[in-house]
Amino acid sequence: MGPHTSLSDDGDVRAVLDGVRRIVQSLRESSRWAEKRVGMTGAQLFVLQKLEEAPAQSLNDLADRTHTHQSTVSMIVARLVERGLVTRTRSPRDGRTIELGLSPSGRRLAARAPDLAQDRLIRGIRLLPAARRRALASALTTLAGVMNSAEGQPVMFFEDNAPGRRSRRA
Repeated sequence: MGPHTSLSDDGDVRAVLDGVRRIVQSLRESSRWAEKRVGMTGAQLFVLQKLEEAPAQSLNDLADRTHTHQSTVSMIVARLVERGLVTRTRSPRDGRTIELGLSPSGRRLAARAPDLAQDRLIRGIRLLPAARRRALASALTTLAGVMNSAEGQPVMFFEDNAPGRRSRRA
């Protein structure tokens, strides 16, 4: 213990780290399950499940629904289109807009997959009172900055941004 550290501080630090560890472990296990059972990352399955709930009116719409940056969702969608699981069609209302939906095989795959840890995490965050959500968001943003991890856009959990990354076929 340093000169300005108390046992109470150490207990708080451990409680925070234990909470983060449990969340990361749950997300990792969920992603491993997706890789093993359906041959894709948890992030890819999460996007499929969001499209199962409703087609996306645009890539930005899907990014909003997955609470992720548009560039990350774009790469995941490209992989899912390549695998024949997601379709891109021009909007009948606005020919400049590309709508995203599931192909029949994408629908079958999404329907047989269980609730993912990402959805449970989002539900848990939404259950927090607004003031606690804001405080949590502020604290995590500060921690990410201290760790020098705030540069660039964050990617979805356990989704490799490398262009050559390919998941096994389902």
